[in-house]
Amino acid sequence: FLSVTEDLVRRCAEHNNCEIFSLEEISLHQQEIEKLEYLDKWCRDLKILYLQNNLIPKIENVSKLKKLEYLNVALNNIERIENLEGCEELKKLDLTANFIGELSSIESLKHNIHLKELFLVGNPCTEFEGYRQFVVATLHQLKYLDSKEIERSERIKALQDYPEVKEKIREQEQVYLLKRAREKEEAQRRIQERKDEKQKQMESELGFDSPDSSQEKENPQAEGDGEQEMCRTVEDDEEDRRFWEEPTPYTPESRLETHRYMEEKRRAKDNIRESKKSEKPPWTLVTAEGKVLNVNVPKLHFSLEDDEENNQFILELAVYRYLDTSLLDVDVQPTYIRVLVKGKPFQFVLPEEVKPDSSSARRSQTTGHLVVTMPKAKEIILAKQKVSASIKHSDCNTLQKNTRSGKVEKLEVDPSKYSFPDVTKIIQEKERTGQGPIKLQPERITEVKKSCVAFENDEDVPPL
Repeated sequence: FLSVTEDLVRRCAEHNNCEIFSLEEISLHQQEIEKLEYLDKWCRDLKILYLQNNLIPKIENVSKLKKLEYLNVALNNIERIENLEGCEELKKLDLTANFIGELSSIESLKHNIHLKELFLVGNPCTEFEGYRQFVVATLHQLKYLDSKEIERSERIKALQDYPEVKEKIREQEQVYLLKRAREKEEAQRRIQERKDEKQKQMESELGFDSPDSSQEKENPQAEGDGEQEMCRTVEDDEEDRRFWEEPTPYTPESRLETHRYMEEKRRAKDNIRESKKSEKPPWTLVTAEGKVLNVNVPKLHFSLEDDEENNQFILELAVYRYLDTSLLDVDVQPTYIRVLVKGKPFQFVLPEEVKPDSSSARRSQTTGHLVVTMPKAKEIILAKQKVSASIKHSDCNTLQKNTRSGKVEKLEVDPSKYSFPDVTKIIQEKERTGQGPIKLQPERITEVKKSCVAFENDEDVPPL
């Protein structure tokens, strides 16, 4: 059976940062819980507890929840009201659509003095004659029963007729309990019959797969498996049809049996699905003749750029932006590239050979795409035009023409590669002191040695 686990409680406590000791409200509905336990130890501060639409047969392990104000156990398999005396602050109790036939068990709620609302709609006890009068007269603290307000006149009338109504309720309870005993026996018999039928079916399947029968037939194994699978499908459909068409009473046993049947069918389908996945043939990436194929199983967009300037190929594969990089496996070969995306292969044949050892792969920080850079195996050196940054000493005529035309050329010279005359030795300084009491600033006279015969000095051009 399925019970309340700590992992389940923590998952349902996300609104409380997964802390369970300070929980005040938790919803455990539709979790297929078959046993209620541990909550009174883990969540002592609970005020609201939702447990509707499960398979809980008994109210238990909640009596220590002193602060519990609202308990919802609708649509379960509960047959009597019990173990709620310790819930001192209980104000609202929802038992809608259970199997409560022992109506006298509501007397245990007399200790819950703060109980104001009670829901028993959909239970067998609501069909008893005098049901409402009995509940109203038994629980004086109630304000609402099945969403209907209890008026003062109704309570007075119920108290007046209480002895007679109580006797009628007792008689109807006895009849119901006998009926329940027969239903339990019938359910046990039906379960045993189903077990025996399954046992026979398993034995027949083992007989079908015996070595003698396999030796008699010379058909391929695949054909036999196909026929066997078809027979099983027909038998399953027949069994499913019989199960749902068979009339059964609405009891806790039938509800639990239906749940187990549906769970069994679900697991069988999951097992078949998993087996088909495991039996799926692998993808053909290389033919028997050794030809590499282009494959794009993950169906991703991609682009291949031929970077001639850097003599390399650049592949951009549009993998999912939030895909973990650990789920990518890149394999660069001289003639093709293969990328496994979550186990699904992407393979592309390259136009020419590349260097796998020099290749690199990275993820784009903006798009998340996979970018693989693959240098080509054949190295091609492209000539680059370089502008000369120096002027030869012998080109004096060109320098003279540029000087006369008023154009100024600024030269950048690397002293480590070229030797030029020391300019400081060419310039000579002469000082002339003016006459009189005022001493004039020394005047510099620059003399330029002619390195060329046809050189003319132009004052507008700055010296080299």
